[in-house]
Amino acid sequence: MLASPFARPLYVMLKPVGAHCNLACQYCYYLDKQKLYAHEPRHILSEQLLEHFTREYIGAQTTDEVLFTWHGGETMMRPLSFFRRAVELQKKYAGDKHISNCIQTNGTLVTEDWARFLHDEGWLVGVSIDGPQKVHDHYRRTRQDRPTWAKVRHGIDMLNRFQVEWNAMAVVNDINGDDPVGFYRFFRDDLQCRYLQFTPIVEQMPDGTVAPFNVRPRQWGEFLCGVFDEWLQLDDVGNVFVQIFDATLCNWCGVVPGVCTMARSCGHAAVMEWNGDVYSCDHFVFPLYKLGNLHDTPLVEMMYGPQQTQFGRMKQEGLVDECRQCEWLFACNGECPKNRIRPDGRNYLCEGYRMYFEHVAPWMDDMAQQLRRPG
Repeated sequence: MLASPFARPLYVMLKPVGAHCNLACQYCYYLDKQKLYAHEPRHILSEQLLEHFTREYIGAQTTDEVLFTWHGGETMMRPLSFFRRAVELQKKYAGDKHISNCIQTNGTLVTEDWARFLHDEGWLVGVSIDGPQKVHDHYRRTRQDRPTWAKVRHGIDMLNRFQVEWNAMAVVNDINGDDPVGFYRFFRDDLQCRYLQFTPIVEQMPDGTVAPFNVRPRQWGEFLCGVFDEWLQLDDVGNVFVQIFDATLCNWCGVVPGVCTMARSCGHAAVMEWNGDVYSCDHFVFPLYKLGNLHDTPLVEMMYGPQQTQFGRMKQEGLVDECRQCEWLFACNGECPKNRIRPDGRNYLCEGYRMYFEHVAPWMDDMAQQLRRPG
């Protein structure tokens, strides 16, 4: 099966060490994925498979830009030599395409050598940090139950020292969700961070109950409104970029947002585990959503096949009637299907999103109108 030449860029995140990590964050949804491969002693992406993936991944793209995304677990548990080899392979198979890389890390393993490499190769780094020391260390701890904030801050300082482009990736939970102004000020003033994305934690316990560390629906709405107001008050529009605000404006303008959770459909961003298994999405690494293995099936066939196509449709087809009739459907599109855990089938955070969209609507209306004006 051949990809349409008019298809969107194809994204497949790489897991060079699978779910292995040097931390044991209490809310981590990925640590349990190690159980999928409990029979395997080492979860390491081999250089042979890396070359196989690199060749196919570049060859499958229908645009001139190719983005490699390295995810974990903790990506930096692989040595620098592995990533230097990755760059060599990218150059070998790039042809006339432009290659970019982004890597997500918890920041605790950033060294001078790592920072120099990231700078020299022009990689974008996403650093997981949940705010000031007290709130960050509440859930983000080592396997020995030790705090991690100091090491993360050291890693960020090292990235800044070598002028590495990085963005903050914060999980919003029941603790830091109570202080939107302090949260935003910390990233803006203490870290001087200009690119910020935050993810609401929504997980269920094994018995199906809501996890205690989840951000609460109304808390999420008040958090978004509080950060938005502070962002406007400090005149940070165009200076500090908050992913969800950008995505909201895109939907207001009828433009596909850059984040899948707010898009109308999903399914164009998959994940490949260390052994070549490809799954529909990073949040759906379950046997039901396994598309195949790169050793046996080409990426194009998996990503444009009927199983992944249906997965992408699931976001709209799974909407309940109340969502379909909601005035804010255009703005959230039901958000991520993994968060539709309410008994009535709606998104767990629905109340919060409604608060947020109603709050920002006047500004979004005005901004969208300005962007539509000719010239």
